[in-house]
Order: sequence, then C-alpha cells, then structure tokens
Amino acid sequence: MLLYLSDYLAQYYSGFNVFQYLTLRAILGVVTALGIALIVGPTMIRHLSFKQIGQVVRNDGPESHLSKSGTPTMGGALILVAIAVSTLLWANLNSRYVWVVLLVTLLFGVIGFVDDYIKLVRQDPKGLLSRYKYFWQSVVGAVAAIALYLTATVPAETQLIVPFFKDIIIPLGGWYMLLTYLVVVGSSNAVNLTDGLDGLAIMPTVMIAGALAIFSYVTGHVEFARYLSIPYIPGAGELTVFCATMVGAGLGFLWFNTYPAQVFMGDIGALALGAALGIVAVLVRQELVLLIMGGVFVIETLSVVIQVASYKLRGKRVFLMAPIHHHFELKGWPEPRIIVRFWIITVFLVLVGLASLKIR
Repeated sequence: MLLYLSDYLAQYYSGFNVFQYLTLRAILGVVTALGIALIVGPTMIRHLSFKQIGQVVRNDGPESHLSKSGTPTMGGALILVAIAVSTLLWANLNSRYVWVVLLVTLLFGVIGFVDDYIKLVRQDPKGLLSRYKYFWQSVVGAVAAIALYLTATVPAETQLIVPFFKDIIIPLGGWYMLLTYLVVVGSSNAVNLTDGLDGLAIMPTVMIAGALAIFSYVTGHVEFARYLSIPYIPGAGELTVFCATMVGAGLGFLWFNTYPAQVFMGDIGALALGAALGIVAVLVRQELVLLIMGGVFVIETLSVVIQVASYKLRGKRVFLMAPIHHHFELKGWPEPRIIVRFWIITVFLVLVGLASLKIR
C-alpha cells in the first residue's frame, strides 16, 4: 500500500525511490510487525484475561502444566494482525503470490479461531471436531493448490527441486497440486502439534520464516538464481516481505510467550503459521528444504503417528506421552531445557537448509 504512495511521491522527490528496494521493505516489514505486536500485545492479553479466555489443561498431561490453566489463549490473533497489516503496508499488492500466501494464512487462522472459540468460549473441550477441521483445511489447501497450478506462468513453478543436486529437477505436472496440498495441510498440523510448550513452536517458525525470506529473495532475483543454479521464478521476491513480517510478528509474540508464558497462540496462530510456512515453501519450490528445516515439526508429528499406530497395533505405547516434548517432560526434563534444545536443533537444521543454496 505504501509502495503506491512512494511511487506517487517519487515524482516530486526522487528519494522516495528507495522504497522500491525489496530489502528495505523487508526490514520495514520486520520492524512494523514487531512494533504492532509489542504495542497491541498487552492490551490483547488484558482483554483475553477479562473475557476469561484461558488455557484448558488436560488432566492426563504433565503435572507441571496445571499451573498454566487459565493463561490467556488465542494470542495467535496478535500474530495474524501484525502479519496482515505489515504485509499490506510494505508488499507489492500487484503480486498474486502475496495475496495467495496472505489468504491461505488468514483462512487457516479462521479455522483455528473456530476451534479455539468452541473450546474456550463455549467450554467444549472437543473443540471443532477433527473431521470438520481436516475438511476445511483440505478445502483451503486444495483450492490454493489448484489456483497456483492453473495460474503458473513458467515451468519452474511446477517442478520439484531436489536440494544439494543442481541437475535433479522433476516436472510434476498435475502431481504438483497433490504435493502442494500435502505440504500446506501437513505443515499446518505439524506446527499445531508442536505448540505445546512456551515458545516451543514460535521460535522455530521465526527461524524458518527468516530462511524462507532468503530463499524467496534469491529465487526472485534473476542474477542470484543463475549464480546459485536454482530456478528463477519472476515475482517470488515479494514473498521476502511476507516472510519478514512473520519474523517480526513472531518475535513480538515471543516477548509475551516466552517461559513462563503470559499468553498462548492457540490453534488460530499455530494452524495459520504452519500453513504460511508451507505455502511459501511451495511458491519458492523448496518443499524438501522445508522438510529439513522443519525437522522439529516433523519429529513431533512422527511421534504422534508412531504412538497411535503402536497403541492400535500392539496395545503398547512407544513414548511416555506424545507429542515427544511431553515425553521428555515426563522423563523429568525442565520445560526451558526442552524448549532451548529444540531451538538449537532448529538452528542447525535451518543452516543445513540454507547450505543447500550453495552445495549443489
């Protein structure tokens, strides 16, 4: 939005042309989203507390979580507001990529909001029934996949890039839609499963979003793409701004979500952020790299799958409790230790993912 204003003002003063630089708008996106989160955060927390929209703790969970009961939840709305406002202010709104990622993120946020509303306001612990939640996630994911496939303008948009191998590029054809659907829905649910400890999900999300901002920038820059031997996708650079706003909003939320948390993001935040990471990875053709960088999310999801499958097939549990962060809690690990160690793992995995840009 402000890009249009700067274009107009540049007619009278050439200094406004500086806002054409993608890197500057990305930095301003971080600062704006961070500022919104820090300023609005305290008011939102007070409002949620006043409305008694607080966390409901499972009776069969770790005893250390009992003290979290009543902590304001649905703080993910703060993240979405910061992302949406900052993106609308600093991104080029002529870009279809910007609108796709923004709409997918917000629509998954709506699904999460309905789930949180049923659980926290209507006091129904079941929330939105799993089949309905998955149905609406599937609808949004499938529509996004079909829309992107039908509007693709260059072959690179529907090719699968294998990291660390510059000559392995697989044309997907119609399979692109299935892959997009799986990445978006799978990433959304993976982040949601990970969001069980203070700051556990948001910091890896921030780190991965920062890395995807780099991927977006080089993928949308013809010279960098040629130098790094990755497909050039026109317009993908604008996703740098969106990823930057995710970083700013996430850090602002972490200010209040760090241990001991003053607010939890709820499904409204977790489902939306996971979908955002997934759709950006699809657009910059780095689905496999997302799988690497989001290793913590993958492990958390696999722990649930393994636990359920083992119990149904053998009648035995593999972990003391799933997702796996609860397993470590029940083994006696302090919550901050689990959180920081998972952060450290994510730092390493993000660096591995970034290394794929050069090691090819």
